[in-house]
Amino acid sequence: MPDANLPDLRRCDAVLFDLDGVITPTAEVHMHSWRAMFEELFAQWGIEPAYTDQDYFDHLDGKKRYDGVATLLRSRDVEVPWGDPSDDPSLDTVCGIGNRKNIVFSRVLAEEGIAAYPGSLALLDALAAVGTPVAVVSSSKNARDVLTAAGILDRFPVIVDGATAERDGLPSKPAPDMFLAGARQLQAVPARSAVLEDALSGVAAAAAGGFGLVIGVDRGAGAATLTAAGAHVVVGDLAELVGPATR
Repeated sequence: MPDANLPDLRRCDAVLFDLDGVITPTAEVHMHSWRAMFEELFAQWGIEPAYTDQDYFDHLDGKKRYDGVATLLRSRDVEVPWGDPSDDPSLDTVCGIGNRKNIVFSRVLAEEGIAAYPGSLALLDALAAVGTPVAVVSSSKNARDVLTAAGILDRFPVIVDGATAERDGLPSKPAPDMFLAGARQLQAVPARSAVLEDALSGVAAAAAGGFGLVIGVDRGAGAATLTAAGAHVVVGDLAELVGPATR
């Protein structure tokens, strides 16, 4: 049974969802793609210590692709030129390395497809039934492709993604700008709106934006760390929120 103490999302002006790891299990695809790319790069360049999955949570998860590359390399005292988003994936620039990873991600998405978490679909259905506005706020430039592959693109009238951030000059999470842009497009007051996030950087961004309800979704980061980053409530799956959303 749903926990009666969980928040009732229908009282919010709007609900803003991160995508990877919140609506779809694309975080796993991202993790595998980053690991494959960085393990090869570290081996070629003799970088130590070796890449680990914790690097994903600490430096990549929730951030724009190029910011994540720069942050991870900096953690190993490695600096390379930033380059340009049009850089060929073979170039040893921040953008080139980021584009290299995206090739792996796009191939996996095309070959295997993606399906939304059932609990996330159930919550979206519940919010739609009571007319609560929703948006996707994702650092990924692949957000629209992922939503299309999952068959749920039409559920979100507002999408603020990595491409939006690059176009509008919005800084990466943990800065709050992307979430605030989503709230503005929905004409929602952040203090009366909710954010659902699985990434530490995303939780911190929502907290910094003054959102009235920040819900951490624990897909591996850990409930304690999500709470420390600013989550008011932590759930393991969005199905836990379906009862409160429809009461």
